[in-house]
Amino acid sequence: MAIDAIEAPSPPSLSPSHFSSVCSQQRHFYLAVDRLQFKLETFMDLLGVAGRRPCLPMVVCCSSRDELDAVSSAVATVPYISLAPLYTDLAEADRAAILESFKQATIRWNPEVGAQSADDSEPVKEEQKSHMIVATDACIPLLASGESPISARVLINYELPAKKEIYTRRMATCLAADGIVINMVVGGEVVTLKSIEESSNLVIAEMPINISEIL
Repeated sequence: MAIDAIEAPSPPSLSPSHFSSVCSQQRHFYLAVDRLQFKLETFMDLLGVAGRRPCLPMVVCCSSRDELDAVSSAVATVPYISLAPLYTDLAEADRAAILESFKQATIRWNPEVGAQSADDSEPVKEEQKSHMIVATDACIPLLASGESPISARVLINYELPAKKEIYTRRMATCLAADGIVINMVVGGEVVTLKSIEESSNLVIAEMPINISEIL
């Protein structure tokens, strides 16, 4: 697979105390996928529930441009999600507009509002759509350059990072203090997940069948 053109910067090191304070209210889950060929289908099933929460701000992190394209192409057909892929070759003004729009979505998010109707024949008002940014690690906000965290309610690791430092950077830049991480795990990635869990002092639980229980 083609890796996104610009290499992601090295994540800043965090002291154990700072890392613990960042993660104290965040919840971490994993969603096991039997086979790689079922991964995108499973992801879309997940969005069929989570994506119907009005104004829900979500970030999906991929490790490659190929996966970013595949995810974006699939989500683009979903009528109740407002999608914004972040590419390395976006103009600075376009990137800033996407990040600002998503910031406004995080302000409108209200966890007390229930899910939308499952009837896709009913049009969804733009202001009621959930909002999603899809990005590779090269494209998520650069805190060192002055960009602000985007504070999503839900961070989906479509591709599990191989290193704890990348996992930490995704949380620090993309997730609200009380946000939820959902890790999609295929086959042997369970070993990587366990390593991240142990080295980061996290508890990564199996995602409940009813995702509405955690949103």
